[in-house]
Amino acid sequence: MKVAAEKIPFNVEEIRKDFPILKRKINGFPLVYFDNAATSQTPRQVIDTIVDYYSNYNANIHRGVHTLSQEATDKYETARKKIQTHFNAGKPHEIIFTSGTTHGINLVASGFASILQKGDEILVSALEHHSNIVPWQMLCEKTGAVLKVIPMDQNGELLLDEYEKLLSKKTKIVMVNHVSNTLGTVNPIKKIIDKAHSFGAAVLIDGAQAAPHIKADVQALDVDFYVASAHKMCGPTGVGMLYGKEEWLKKLPPYQGGGEMIATVTFKKTTYADLPHKFEAGTPNICGGIAFGAALDYMNAIGIDEIAKYEHQLLEYATKKLLEIEGIKIYGTAKDKTAVISFNIDGIHPYDIGTIIDKLGIAVRTGHHCTQPIMDYFKITGTIRASFSFYNTTQEIDLFIAAVKRAKTMLE
Repeated sequence: MKVAAEKIPFNVEEIRKDFPILKRKINGFPLVYFDNAATSQTPRQVIDTIVDYYSNYNANIHRGVHTLSQEATDKYETARKKIQTHFNAGKPHEIIFTSGTTHGINLVASGFASILQKGDEILVSALEHHSNIVPWQMLCEKTGAVLKVIPMDQNGELLLDEYEKLLSKKTKIVMVNHVSNTLGTVNPIKKIIDKAHSFGAAVLIDGAQAAPHIKADVQALDVDFYVASAHKMCGPTGVGMLYGKEEWLKKLPPYQGGGEMIATVTFKKTTYADLPHKFEAGTPNICGGIAFGAALDYMNAIGIDEIAKYEHQLLEYATKKLLEIEGIKIYGTAKDKTAVISFNIDGIHPYDIGTIIDKLGIAVRTGHHCTQPIMDYFKITGTIRASFSFYNTTQEIDLFIAAVKRAKTMLE
């Protein structure tokens, strides 16, 4: 089985060879995949890990004394430690395996139902994905807590002065994404965390969009909860992680009941297992967790900083080329942003652009990107979103620009 090298030289053409899907053709054209903010592609090293699991040691974990179960358990728990190391969590049991970012957010929101009281306040930013809005609205309906919104400006940056005005002793938890999935804005989360802590509030950071580009150090950030998904980081879908400070994870009640998360069960009373198993009911996505670890190995072998530098070059190149097209409007012009461009062309519906360029092999996302409040702020129904990854090239951007120009000519 091919494994990630100890250190992969950053040669994009060599890296592209690791991704089988990049050899595909769409409608006779080479695939240009610019929907990386939705999900990244998967390298052969991770695919091989998945095949290896089902071919050689597929078994349930933590429960069996037989060899396959022991092998699967060891590899699964090794993956947990890889995630701990990558995000610099203090202890392995502060890493909870989830089905993804949404699951992690819902787990925390559900737990806070036992903490919040009527009149308590929680803050969410105007930049959030629906996954970091809806669970908190549901929580407020259950508890009588009040949801308040940190506003943004025309650049897609949060208004920190307004944020500070919203904070009070009533504030119990603040939820902000590290990076906006629609605008690419990198939020100043350390400032946000420190300010919230000064009022005694906890902080949850949605790291789904940051994790492929930024190596978050949860201890340095002093964040209470951090969530991310493997499929944004060259891993499989259906698996992610929740980091939680030990003291917070001990405070929160279990999210689900079932096997694995118990210590003892009688018909009179159940006692719960220690962390992390308290929050991991049932048979987990074993293969997914192991493959998540393999994906982190792969990305770290290239280097997250190297990835970010290269992607920034792609962002600058694509932004310059797009702005040369008459009628282009880019949404999200923050000083600090990742390789995401949301844009529209005057008088043309984004869906129409997306449909035409798909015929030319170009994959982008169109719509509101599960951020309807952002669309409402800009008074638009949606955008065309091109999001780049380290396996993309400037040559692909040239094909993309040519396709957009062709679609624009057809639709005018």
